[in-house]
Amino acid sequence: MLNDLSSPAALLATRRSGKPRDMVAPGPDAAQLRRILTSAMRVPDHGKLAPWRFVVIGSSERDAFAALLERAYLAGKADAGRLELDAVAQFAHQAPSLVVVVSTPNTDSHIPLWEQELSAGAACMALLAATHAEGLVGSWLTGWASYAPGVAEALGHADGRIAGFLFLGTPSRTLDERPRPDFETIISDWRG
Repeated sequence: MLNDLSSPAALLATRRSGKPRDMVAPGPDAAQLRRILTSAMRVPDHGKLAPWRFVVIGSSERDAFAALLERAYLAGKADAGRLELDAVAQFAHQAPSLVVVVSTPNTDSHIPLWEQELSAGAACMALLAATHAEGLVGSWLTGWASYAPGVAEALGHADGRIAGFLFLGTPSRTLDERPRPDFETIISDWRG
């Protein structure tokens, strides 16, 4: 359900990230998730390569995903303690819905790798904006699991790189505005 705002710019101006651990059910239903992902596929994509993939981690797969993350964590830190491993499991189980966005550039293409990676980032942002338009909240996280060897491969993309873990759900509380950059320090007019 589209938030009742006067324009798309007004909709985007109200988007906030929620903390995944604070998200509650419901997350997007199947129809909402399809609309969200379809919207995320409409990003700029030089060469029409679709250099990103979306891996939906369903609620019935969260335990297996937590086990995958634990194996990856232990491979990098064999002496990890129980608190660290509990945090890994908590990461895998937070928020009602989880979509992993994987950057999958086509290295045989003449399109620069950087442009393909930017497209994957744009897909993440479009996914968050579409989630907000559905009246839900999202959060884009990376962290150690995005860079851990074997995680992207275990998700079916050996040659990919995780652009982000996108957690989706309903906020359990009102989201506070965070400090934003000052317009005057970010925007400039070029005068040649």
